[in-house]
Amino acid sequence: MSSRVEPDQGRRRRKRQLVSIAVTAVMAAGALGGLAYAAEGSGSPAMVASASSSTITVTGSASATVAASTSASASAAASASSPSLDEQARTALATAESSLVSGFSGNVSVAALDLDTGATADYGNTGNSYDTASIVKVDILATLLLQTQDSGGLSSAQKALATSMIEQSDNDAASTLWNEIGGADGLNAANRTFGLTGTTGGSNGNWGLTQTTAADQLTLLQVVFGDDSPLDSASQKYLQGLMGQVESDQAWGVSAAADSGTATELKNGWLQRSQSGLWDVNSIGKVTVDGHSVLIAVVSDGGSTEAGSISLVESVASAAANAITSVG
Repeated sequence: MSSRVEPDQGRRRRKRQLVSIAVTAVMAAGALGGLAYAAEGSGSPAMVASASSSTITVTGSASATVAASTSASASAAASASSPSLDEQARTALATAESSLVSGFSGNVSVAALDLDTGATADYGNTGNSYDTASIVKVDILATLLLQTQDSGGLSSAQKALATSMIEQSDNDAASTLWNEIGGADGLNAANRTFGLTGTTGGSNGNWGLTQTTAADQLTLLQVVFGDDSPLDSASQKYLQGLMGQVESDQAWGVSAAADSGTATELKNGWLQRSQSGLWDVNSIGKVTVDGHSVLIAVVSDGGSTEAGSISLVESVASAAANAITSVG
């Protein structure tokens, strides 16, 4: 197995601290820009935000008698005006996120799905494009699995590369597998099968500059973890297993939203743009929140520091998880 990882990573191990939402505005102002792909680092204290929502419940039933028809009509009208789970979760999330991002000079988007209730929520123009950085490695492996699942699956060499790419975030392994899937063309073709509509593979071999959206990353997570997937169960379990074994110093991000003691399956991406010095920090994965299985995708850019961007991503993920499970 290759042990090479991003040169700036340094295997930094940091303790998480749970801090209040009031101190989440840790980002200094900076202009968004830059074009060149840079190496990734890792690690940051966690910040966990919480959000709550009041579920609106409308009760009432129609009687079989004519006398009850007026009551039944009133109940139906009330039910029609009651916000759906999605609307309730989105409202709760917007309330929480607006305070979290107020001091952030960059951009952030989040999309979440409660697999148990089906409730969804999003915040921050989830159709806007962001650099993937290393979260594209999930897409690369999903593409390779799709291409090979009907012809015997991955070779032992491909499995070794896949392990290094996901668990260690090894860039050389990613470049090799990127070429094996056919580069951007191969990725784009698989993504059409997966249902991703806003993701475009990076040009000239720059897989880390693949453009994506929070909405598409949530769709990709459903490909990996959902019941109705183009990937067969063996392919899903294989990818899930690798995402559940990322190195401990890379287990930040959406994991901040998880219940204590529960397993998290995730992949993070982080890169500093060489021209502007600003940070792209992303995190996608599956967590358990209040006993619910929740998929969360957070993408961000324009952060002035790596640590601050990671803290914001963790706070946004936690707020999304709390909002979506509070209405289920």
